[in-house]
Amino acid sequence: MSKIKTDYLVKSAMIAALYVAVTFVFQPISYGQIQFRISEILVLFAFIDSKYWLGLTIGCAIANFFGPMGLVDVIFGTSATFLALMFIIKISNNFGNNIKALFASSFGPVIFNGIIIGIELNLVYNLPLIPSMIYVAAGEFVVVTIVGVFVFSKLLHNKRFIDIISFK
Repeated sequence: MSKIKTDYLVKSAMIAALYVAVTFVFQPISYGQIQFRISEILVLFAFIDSKYWLGLTIGCAIANFFGPMGLVDVIFGTSATFLALMFIIKISNNFGNNIKALFASSFGPVIFNGIIIGIELNLVYNLPLIPSMIYVAAGEFVVVTIVGVFVFSKLLHNKRFIDIISFK
């Protein structure tokens, strides 16, 4: 197996495992109508390198499988994260790796998770639709847009870190 394939498999597996582990460590706030899924910060790795989409999607699917909604969340929750990742990658590809693009890309998880998870919570738990969308979006905004952008804006300036995590 070539170094590129090995590097890709190892980094994808590591990011998937990290997503699952962080979700489980913060399990009480990772699921539900009011959630602050700390592991969602990791979706910003796709801003740095688009190849992280697979590991993040798999990590999300595994974390959702073991959550309270199980298979329903695997389908809908993982789809929300996948769409958010595609949004992040599109912004990064079109506007580059700068702070303004990072900030703009952080709205993908807010929008997609807010809408899709809000609908999911309404259908599965009969929770009110609009408040569910707002609560989930607000949690994503705090975690990804405020905390995640702050952390990743610092990481973007660390050339050594970028060299280590980027796929060659």
